This record gives sequence, C-alpha cells and structure tokens, in this order.
Amino acid sequence: MAARQLLQRRAAGRWRRGYSSAGAAEYLHRSIVPTMHYQRSLPRLPIPKLEDTIRRYLNAQKPLLNDDQFRKTEELAHGFEKGIGKELHEQLVAQDNQNKHTSYITGPWFDMYLKARDPVVLNFNAFMSFNPDPNPEYNNQLLRATNMTVSALRFMKTFRAGYLEPEVFHLNPEKSDTEIFKKIIRFVPSSVSWFGAYMVNAYPLDMSQYFRLFNSTRLPKLNRDELYTDEKAKHLLVLRNGNFYVFDVVDRDGNILKPSEIQAHFKYILSDNSPAPAFPLGYLSSENRDTWASLRKNLLDNGNEEALQKVDSAMFCLSLDDIPIKDLVHLSRTMLHGDGANRWYDKSFNLIITKDGTAGINFEHSWGDGVAVLRFQNEVFKDSTKAPAVSPQSQPASVDSSRAVQKLDFKLNDALKAGITKAKQKFDANVEALSLNMIQFNEGGKELLKQKKVSPDAVAQLAFQMAFLRQYNQTVATYESCSTAAFKHGRTETIRPASVHTKRCSEAFVREPSKHGTEELRELIVECSKYHGRLTKEAAMGQGFDRHLFGLRHLALSKGIAVPDFYQDQAYAQLNHNIISTSTLVSPAVQLGGFGPVVSDGFGVGYQVQDDWIGCNVSSYPTRNGKEFLQCIYRSLEDIFNVLKGKKISS
Repeated sequence: MAARQLLQRRAAGRWRRGYSSAGAAEYLHRSIVPTMHYQRSLPRLPIPKLEDTIRRYLNAQKPLLNDDQFRKTEELAHGFEKGIGKELHEQLVAQDNQNKHTSYITGPWFDMYLKARDPVVLNFNAFMSFNPDPNPEYNNQLLRATNMTVSALRFMKTFRAGYLEPEVFHLNPEKSDTEIFKKIIRFVPSSVSWFGAYMVNAYPLDMSQYFRLFNSTRLPKLNRDELYTDEKAKHLLVLRNGNFYVFDVVDRDGNILKPSEIQAHFKYILSDNSPAPAFPLGYLSSENRDTWASLRKNLLDNGNEEALQKVDSAMFCLSLDDIPIKDLVHLSRTMLHGDGANRWYDKSFNLIITKDGTAGINFEHSWGDGVAVLRFQNEVFKDSTKAPAVSPQSQPASVDSSRAVQKLDFKLNDALKAGITKAKQKFDANVEALSLNMIQFNEGGKELLKQKKVSPDAVAQLAFQMAFLRQYNQTVATYESCSTAAFKHGRTETIRPASVHTKRCSEAFVREPSKHGTEELRELIVECSKYHGRLTKEAAMGQGFDRHLFGLRHLALSKGIAVPDFYQDQAYAQLNHNIISTSTLVSPAVQLGGFGPVVSDGFGVGYQVQDDWIGCNVSSYPTRNGKEFLQCIYRSLEDIFNVLKGKKISS
C-alpha cells in the first residue's frame, strides 16, 4: 500500500467516479455512505518497537557518516535503546493507551507547528495551482472566482451535511467502489465499519482535519499560536489590491447565495477604484510569530476587534490579483508568496485568482496536510468545470452590492504603521533571496518505469541523490513526506530516500560509469527501487522512525527530563537538517505544487511523475544553485532512463 500510489490512485480514481445525483445546487453530491462513517473504527497509529526505530535510524545515518562518526552514533543509539529511551518508550505507550481517541503524534505535531516562531510564508505554507479550465472562455477572473467560490461552498455544505463521499483508498475498486458495496456498508455500525471495508481491500482514510478547511485561522500568540474556527460565520473574505472586503455567502437558513449575486459582488469589488492602502495589513501575517502576536494585540487594543473577527472567522480568503501570469516560475511565485499585501497567510487557505483566471491555493500547514487540501481541490476543480454555476453568457444579478459588501477599515497608530513597514521590508528581502526554478523531463515517465519494473517515485528520488552528488560531491539528509491518513488522526511520516543503496548507485553513475556495465547499473537501480518501496510501505503503515523519535523527545521535554545524549549527537541534528526536502502529488486538478526550502542551505523540491514526463519545481536561497541542481537532475534522469532502455551512458 505504497503511500505515493495511495495519493495518486485516489486522485485519479475519484475523477472517474460518478456520484449519485445531488438533486440540488447546494451540494456536490449525496454519498450513500455518510462522510464520517468510518472515522470511529479507523485503526490507531501504531508506535513502532524501539529496537525497530533504532535499526531504521541507523540505516538512515549510514550513508551520511564516515566509519568513526557512525560508530559513535551507533553507540549512543544503543545506549539510548537500553536506557532512558526504553523508559520514555514505555511512558509513551502508556500515555497512548490512555488516549485512544487520538494518535500519539497529534499533540507533539501541533506543538511543533504552533510553537514555531518563523513566519508561515515560505517556511510552512505550501501551494498547489489548479489546471486551467478546459473551456478557455471560462478562464476569466470574474467567472472563475464565482464558479470556484460556489463549488467551494458546495463542498463545505456537502461535508457538513455528511453527504461528502468518505475518503477511501481502493486497492480493488471493482469490488469496493460500487453501489452494492456502499449500500451494504452504510448499514454496518460505524464502530466496526472500517473492518467491513478492509475485507474488500479498501482502506478508509482519516477525515478529522477537514472541518478546519473553513472558517478557520491560525492566530498569532506569544510562544504558541492557536487554531481558531467559527462555523457560525456566513461571510467570505475577499482581498484585492491590499484592501479587505467581506460579504455573506450563506443566508440565515444556510442556503448558498445565488451565484449571480456572488458574481455581482465580485464584479463590484473588481471595479472598486480605491487605492491600495499606504500600510497594507496583509504583511503582518508574514511576520515572525511573536512580533505578529504583539502587533495583533496592539491592533485589538486600537479598536480593530470587530474587523479582525471578520477576517478570522471568514469561510476562507479569496485573493483577487490584478496581474496576469507570465510563465510557470511567475505562477509559482504568485501562489507561494505573492506580493504580501493581497494575502492573509494565517487563513486555513487562500484561494488565489489572477487577472487572467489562473487559480491556486496557498494553505497554512499546522491544521492539516496535503491529503485534505488535495481532496478539496479535486472536488472544486471537477465541480467548477463540469457543473459551473455561471457561464460567459450569465449576467450578474441587479443587486446593490455597495450595501451587501463591507470594506474593512483598520485603525492604525504609529507603532502599527512602523510594524507594517518593517514587515514589508523583511518580506521583500526574503522573497528577493528566494530562487524558483523548474524543469520538465520529456523522455519518459511512469509508464516506461513501470514497464521496466521499477518504482517511479524511487527513480525520481534516486535522480535527486545523484544530482546532489554530481553538484556538491556529497550525500545529505533528505526528507520525503508520506501520509499516515490510513490511521485515526494520522499526519505524516518521513521516508528517508538517502540510503546506502542510493549512495552506491549514485557513485557508480557519477564517479565511475565506465567501470560498470549497463546491466550492473540497471541492477543497482532495481536495488534502490526495492529498498525505497520498502521504506515507503513502512512509512505509510506508521513504521518509520522519525515521528517515534520526535514523540519520545517531546515527552522528555514535557516531563522536564534532561534531553538525552542521543538527541545531542551532532549526527542527529544533521539528519534533521533536511537539505533536500521533497513532496509529490499527481492529480487531474493540479498543474503545479511547491514550497520553500526548510533550511537556509536547502532545496525545496516539488515533483510530479506523470505517464510520459517528470516535472520538478525547486526553491532555494543564495547558498545553493537551484538552476544547476535541476540541470544535474535532468542529466541523472537521462542516465537512469538510458540504462533502463539498455543504452550505454556517457562518462
């Protein structure tokens, strides 16, 4: 049940599925099986055995250390396993047994995100851009904003009514993704429904994060932020030219406002000639979290409580940008950070629509992971393109938008003005330092790799290892995100793609290709693929080592226990300084995804392995050369594909 496969096959499978008729424009569909039917009976995220965690940890350290360093790390690891680590592990298991409603990683993971003081933009928020609407005349800012907003509201209503089809990974869709199965499983009590799905090789996934998609915001607080949700709020937040607008999109009975009225209000906002504010408030949400927390307190004390409440409780933030997209790098920049004035980075997500109708989502990461956002994005794209609420012929309703739409005014004192000016300077400097580059490799993709019986994801990861070795003559800590949504309150686990196998293979290709025959090089690739497949499966099943070690360390700190020597080992710090941080997804709705480097001397690698091509979107800061790294990735992919085709590679 490879996690990569899980995300990709689920996205593709959902596209083919025909939903039962919604019967009303208020809902996307009415699922036979209630949305949260499986939630109660989901299996719990396992805590791995400590000896397995230590073994996996040492396997990940081996390619990064010389013999002397490894011996020292091995000694510390085994000492930890037999001593304080054993005690902490027993305490973690006992604590987990007392909290069966959740997972052992939930609390520590929320703490990790919410206690982080770095700005969320570039450091935590990720983006996914939508593919263009297949009907070109619908790629118009006003039309797309209306259609996507209506589809987003339909999603929200469908989810809250319990009509949204549960998120299920079907290994045998012919048996489990059928009307007959759904009609049977709906009558199985929710306390055991997961087992019914499991019997036909279907794996329901955790949906506990979904409620935070709407009416939610991360609030800056000193030392630790808070997540805030107000499901009673009925309004949308719209940003344009740095100005803030709100209007109700749901009436008192919970019905969605007529699409023609929503369109009229957007038209009114798009034609508003108000100048950009001299001190755009959006920049504050790009600040260091403690700095922002102090400035927010000042905002509240200065008579802005009502306006901020409107921002925090809004369904979501729609950002209407006044610029068209020039190219894919410009698209990445727009969706990853934009201009800073026309975003509210603390909202659960910003739906961004540019002048030419290009759309994307920038999402705050503490509340949830890509799985929930991707499902939302797939449904919104499908609904807005297959059943658009308005068309190029539609006329906006004749309503008085000047009464319905409220423009928010913020009262700013000198300290707040100075805070915004400083936030803008920092934001501009950070954005200036960031490089974004991309490539598309068109000489093959998933189809050819599967034909050659190697994992597409393993090949992409091997190319990254080979590229870094070619560019910097080093093997470094590498992170690949893997969903553990198959478990109750699962978040993510780390796959560690840098292994003794990828190091051996990379060295053979980069340093001494002439010493190895094509068949020998092919065998090295196959070995990497098998090992990566095992790591992926372990991670998806909650059997990685990163979250377990993180949980043990969090427990020690929470109990006031001195940080064990194991965690003070330089090798532990080095392994968690992820120079190559990677994440992938493939979906019919998504054109491109990306995120910033997680360390100042790192690369942020968003990648897609499509049927006949491979794309990479790489972010970096000045200490690294992203363009050169991509050239090395391209060369590595060429070499790997040539070997798999039985061709010789050039030295």
